[in-house]
Amino acid sequence: MKKYTYGAMAIAAGLCSTGAMAQTVIYGIVDTGIEYVTNTNSAGKSLVKMPSVTGSFPSRLGFKGTEDLGGDLKAIFVLETGFSPDTGVQGQGRLFGRQVYVGLKNSYGTLMFGRQVNMTYLSMLKADVMGPNIHGIGSLDGYLPNSRSDNAIAYLGKFADVTVGATYSFGRDASAAGGPAGTNCAGEVAGDAKACRQVTALLAYDTKSFGVATAYDKLYGGPGAAGGLTNSSFNVERISLNGYAMFGEAKVGLGLIKRKTHTASDNTADLYYLGVSYPFANDWVLDTQVSRLNVKNSPDASTLLTARATYNFSKRTAVYASAGHIRNDGTAAIAAGAGDTVGAGMNQTGIMTGIRHSF
Repeated sequence: MKKYTYGAMAIAAGLCSTGAMAQTVIYGIVDTGIEYVTNTNSAGKSLVKMPSVTGSFPSRLGFKGTEDLGGDLKAIFVLETGFSPDTGVQGQGRLFGRQVYVGLKNSYGTLMFGRQVNMTYLSMLKADVMGPNIHGIGSLDGYLPNSRSDNAIAYLGKFADVTVGATYSFGRDASAAGGPAGTNCAGEVAGDAKACRQVTALLAYDTKSFGVATAYDKLYGGPGAAGGLTNSSFNVERISLNGYAMFGEAKVGLGLIKRKTHTASDNTADLYYLGVSYPFANDWVLDTQVSRLNVKNSPDASTLLTARATYNFSKRTAVYASAGHIRNDGTAAIAAGAGDTVGAGMNQTGIMTGIRHSF
């Protein structure tokens, strides 16, 4: 027993070391509150609850580190787990469900290996002012704030104002328990070179006053995969174009994500969004956004209006109030908040107040 105890102590000491050549940082977010939601079912019942999926940000605990290898080369790693602060349950159905990768970095870019966010995620970071907020475009497409890839090789490089990147996954998602983005498409199938493979690519240009980013994302299906992607001849493609501009302290962000699903029954959907973020009175930030998901050749469409006011007590601690109202047309049943439910064709309002602490 002693040798295991000493081993654990040695690992902990190594993780917390801050030597001249290597450094590891422990970080995280705890974000929770109370939400009121209308029309949670076809009977029109309302609900008051503590959300599990996200608040203004999903809760997480992470470890990241670098080691200077000399000659402009560094080793890097990230271990990041998500959790639900209402119950303490792990997120994404796994120990390090948010990210776990190791890599090398120099002035020509970064090469990473493991589970990691892909280029669709990175392309929207600066334009989507609501981000992974409980009321945001993640309600319209649950993949977007959860666009990660298992078994992935990634490259990301920044050259002056231009950023380029790409990922290739040998099997996009080994779990069906990963929330709205879970595909149960583990891949790495002998004799099937396309099963659950995924490719994403990014091209972005940023200055202090504006920026644009475009991304391409293609996921192939495989045996037993969710969402109708039951074999490798099926796939989902997303093409996104995102941009932002600064007007003094205010930011305006907008974008379009076109999703094409090629299965036994093909469909195409367009998601548009336009948002504004405005900091004022030193410690306040007001964010508002309108987004719409339109399923082509169908009466189904959903329009979401969101707003959030945040008061920052410090750089680490904030309180906020978030509201979202969604209108569902046709038989659409998209909820205003991530993790919520709504009756088919019914409108819904969600209101949340919460507190966030970062460390």
